[in-house]
Amino acid sequence: MSAAAVKSQARKQRRRLHPAAVRVMHWINAVAIFIMIGSGWKIYNDDVIFGVLHFPDAIVIGKWAQYGLQWHFFGMWIFVLDGLAYLIYGTVSGRFWQKLFPISPREVVATIGDALRLRLAHDDLTHYNAVQKLLYLGVMAVGILIVITGLCLWKPIQFSELAALFGSFQTIRLIHFLCMAAIVLFLVVHIALALLVPQSLAAMFTGGPVVNNDAAAGDVAADLEATTSP
Repeated sequence: MSAAAVKSQARKQRRRLHPAAVRVMHWINAVAIFIMIGSGWKIYNDDVIFGVLHFPDAIVIGKWAQYGLQWHFFGMWIFVLDGLAYLIYGTVSGRFWQKLFPISPREVVATIGDALRLRLAHDDLTHYNAVQKLLYLGVMAVGILIVITGLCLWKPIQFSELAALFGSFQTIRLIHFLCMAAIVLFLVVHIALALLVPQSLAAMFTGGPVVNNDAAAGDVAADLEATTSP
């Protein structure tokens, strides 16, 4: 293999922690979730589930419930299409398997222990700890569930068989609301960590550090050394 070919192969192995596609989908998803949560709170206020809970008008989207619905449908299509693109990308590229698996119970217990003792390290952006893996997998599952329940609320007749799996209409509303609450809780933790570790936020704009495919990178380095050595 020539030196030029080896260098070219090495460049292909070098990539950013967050490829451009991931960054674009991340920020599109952020906008969609902002729209859906704000408009969803407006829809909720029109027919509350918990009598003591009412969201202030200052933090909802839509002057009237009908406007809230229109914003919600707009955000829904963005969320669904962007989410499908992300799931397909993560699966086909192998990113999910590389970043989120495997997860061992021992690692989860150890990570929680480190967090409680305030010894959890955040210096390596290229590695997710066990709790991060669980949170990301969990919020993806919640995202799928909130879309399914949303479809049942939107078209209960057309999706009657799917809606029947959840029981009554009010049960579907409750599950949908709890999914929203779980996503909001995730966002609170996610944003707090991003502020505590600013380089993680910057990485979602710049792509973060350059990472290598370890095995391939080792082979390329060996080839390069062999080629250039006297």
